Amino acid sequence: MICRPKEGISMIRKSLTAFTASALLAGTAAAQDAAPRPDQLEFRGLYKELVETNTTLSAGSCTLAAERMAARLKAAGFAEDQLVLFSVPEHPRDGGLVAILPGSSKKLKPMLLLAHIDVVEANRADWERDPFTLIEENGYFYARGTADDKAQAAIWTDTLIRFAKEGFKPKRTIKLALTCGEEASGAFNGAEWLANNRRELIDAEFALNEGGGGRSDGKGNVLVQTVQVGEKAYQDFTLTATNPGGHSSQPVPDNAIYAMSQALERVGGYEFPLEFNDTTRAFFAKAGAMRHDETGAAMIALAANPGDKAAEATVNKDKMLHSLLRTTCVATMIKGGHAKNALPQSVSANVNCRMFPGRSAEETQAALAAAIGNPAIHIERDVKDKPIAKVPPLDPRVIGPMEVLVAKHFPGVPTIPAMSTGATDAVYLGAVGIPTYGAPGLWNDPDGNGTHGLNERIRVRALMEGRDYLYDLVKVLSGK
Repeated sequence: MICRPKEGISMIRKSLTAFTASALLAGTAAAQDAAPRPDQLEFRGLYKELVETNTTLSAGSCTLAAERMAARLKAAGFAEDQLVLFSVPEHPRDGGLVAILPGSSKKLKPMLLLAHIDVVEANRADWERDPFTLIEENGYFYARGTADDKAQAAIWTDTLIRFAKEGFKPKRTIKLALTCGEEASGAFNGAEWLANNRRELIDAEFALNEGGGGRSDGKGNVLVQTVQVGEKAYQDFTLTATNPGGHSSQPVPDNAIYAMSQALERVGGYEFPLEFNDTTRAFFAKAGAMRHDETGAAMIALAANPGDKAAEATVNKDKMLHSLLRTTCVATMIKGGHAKNALPQSVSANVNCRMFPGRSAEETQAALAAAIGNPAIHIERDVKDKPIAKVPPLDPRVIGPMEVLVAKHFPGVPTIPAMSTGATDAVYLGAVGIPTYGAPGLWNDPDGNGTHGLNERIRVRALMEGRDYLYDLVKVLSGK
């Protein structure tokens, strides 16, 4: 995601590769990719169709992708009233799908499988291969969305198809929501729309989403699996400095560029206070214990005593760990002036903030204003009414089966709860009371596999192993 990236969880996994990797290699999957099973070949057809349906904001159609997945579910036996295609007149190409597999229990609340089907823009001229043609090469699938997030969207859809064909009757109703708009901040967002307008359609005790997953050593050996339990909230703030301007031959100290420069320097020098929640405290303690270095010891010490300034100073040297401990704001864009020979009349800058769970845009804006200390700098939120990020509980009924199945599918690989410094659509579900977890299973390479960048790819074996894991996970969680 360019606008609301998930780079935080990727950086967490990257950091974990330094944690006694040699001890984690025992029992990992074989390096050689196995020949595909018949059910995997069938899944490839679904995956290929979804990946090759362009769903970029500029030229694609999530509505078409949702219709194609609905057709596959219907062919597997889903009734018309179990498939709800939705869109709004203002955004006809940004539609989505909700599918429902009824459970046998009248007491158990449903579970929700969430995945976004829109993808980041991809310029064919920049790519080595056509970004909207699924290409298998050297053990990888290449195309935009092969990982983010059509891998999970295809797996969720395929899982329900497999259940229908097998005649599996879950105790807990299983709902699937394929939505659009996650990759473009400010665009129509299907998850947000469902949460605010069709809450009953996606009502669930908990949801499984993107954000979790594993990291390998780049050679096919999985080192760690993570469960995303919480994330920051994304918000852009526009800072504006205005001035009457004038002729550049007669400069005055009151200059909009200088005022904005001073404001941004103060933003850059401001440090939001350190905070912990249950997820980050568990992560620092568990991940720190896996390290055998100064940073690991500092992580353990800080989790035990957040007031340990020496430990904080050590941890802050790692940009990912630093970000996990607080709200962060950073200048990302600036523009101003109207002529080379005139004093600037207006200068604006974008400050991108990732707000620690529980923190609002209003208090973050107030903190920026206090740090800048210049009321002439106007600050405005780019997206109004953004939900406050909420951390779901470390619920053993959800996380316990995840850990058990990681031990089954990835022997010897640890499972660690982690909070993302980025953001996903989980923020909208959490706002209406649906705890949302980023599931383990799928895994990537240390370089991030080109997600959001050029030549996005996923290892074929990682996709298939993740598919097997997530299939088992949904079956277990829907049976409890």
